[in-house]
Amino acid sequence: MKTYALVGTGGRSGLYIEAITGKYRHNAKFVAFCDTNQTRMDYANRQLEQSGIARVSTWKAADFSAMLDETKPDIVIVTSMDRTHDDYIVRALHAGCDVITEKPMTIDEQRALRILDAVDATGYQVRVAFNYRYAPHHSKIRELLQQETIGEVLSVHFEWLLNTEHGADYFRRWHREKRNSGGLLVHKSTHHFDLMNFWLNSTPEKVYAQGDLRFYGKENAEKRGVTQFYPRAHGYPQAQNDPFALHMEENAQLKALYLDAEHEDNYFRDQSVFSDGINIEDTLSVLVKYHNKVQLTYSLNAYLPWEGLNVVFNGTKGRIEMKIVEMSYVNAGGKRENEGSIEKAEITVYPLFAQPWKAQFQLGEGGHGGGDNAMLEDLFGERKDDPLKRAADHRAGAMSILTGIAGNLSMQHDKPIYFKDFELVKRLRQTK
Repeated sequence: MKTYALVGTGGRSGLYIEAITGKYRHNAKFVAFCDTNQTRMDYANRQLEQSGIARVSTWKAADFSAMLDETKPDIVIVTSMDRTHDDYIVRALHAGCDVITEKPMTIDEQRALRILDAVDATGYQVRVAFNYRYAPHHSKIRELLQQETIGEVLSVHFEWLLNTEHGADYFRRWHREKRNSGGLLVHKSTHHFDLMNFWLNSTPEKVYAQGDLRFYGKENAEKRGVTQFYPRAHGYPQAQNDPFALHMEENAQLKALYLDAEHEDNYFRDQSVFSDGINIEDTLSVLVKYHNKVQLTYSLNAYLPWEGLNVVFNGTKGRIEMKIVEMSYVNAGGKRENEGSIEKAEITVYPLFAQPWKAQFQLGEGGHGGGDNAMLEDLFGERKDDPLKRAADHRAGAMSILTGIAGNLSMQHDKPIYFKDFELVKRLRQTK
């Protein structure tokens, strides 16, 4: 039986807690929780007790190394704030632990280099939890492209839509500060850039990006004629009729994880999306050229009426179009299986000089069209040979965030960014 310590007991940790206390309880167990906030760790322990499992020891973030020394987990699960990932990953590796980390693996090149150094020095492994790779519709695209269904892929157009529930949520919490999350090009788009690397079996050569904060934030709201503002939803009457407000007191899980925990760290989960202090973009466009000469046009908008994606692949023998509509959700604000659950999933193949046809695939149970459960089985269940090679290591984690990092640099300097200039890329090529 493998033993696990988990650092970061906020909303995303629930995916792993439910898995290890449920389906995988006979071959996996927790030995410790670590967080900056005792209230959240106590909530995680109550989840264990509700599953008939004894509470585990809890450790404040400052005692992370002591936790590793005393509890000696086989694997550390990292679900903390993005900018802290590298610190926990590196210390866990040097303590003799493998690591499972939530995406993004980290938020900038220097932090990624620290992780690469630690993997090289210790020989222990890092797995990045890219659940989108495991979603049946995304796996089907990989399969179709591997079979050269449309010949050689020449170009891709990929647009991701975040709606006014899930998309707005990035502007209520710590993600709204780029120093914490790297912005949406790193925090959210790491999924999409990883899918591109995964689908195309290639990596970027150069990136050019444009982006801005156009919808959220106080200044944008003022331009649209808004005159009433509030800093957060809880305790402010002005928030009662605002469809963008998050009322944590109405949701038992959000209340327990965040509202009841505020007295410890003053972290407000329900900040107004139209307040000051937001410095990430909500409107983004990216051009990417890959080593196999594929051209990608990519866009991300975080304030749209529906959530999901449109992606098209143009090839020498035809075209593939995929449209996915996902249900709205707020992280930790509902049932786990509703996160990213699918309302519509359709893949159409348009061959040259032949009739179009629908690709067949079976959505699975659980969040993200079954992607969550398939990934959890790969992480905690019986490992099986996977011809699609969906498991993602630190190399995949680094290459996915590097597209977003390059995009941030491109926006900052208004010029294309070449991957050959990254020290991280040079190191990855040396260790290939």
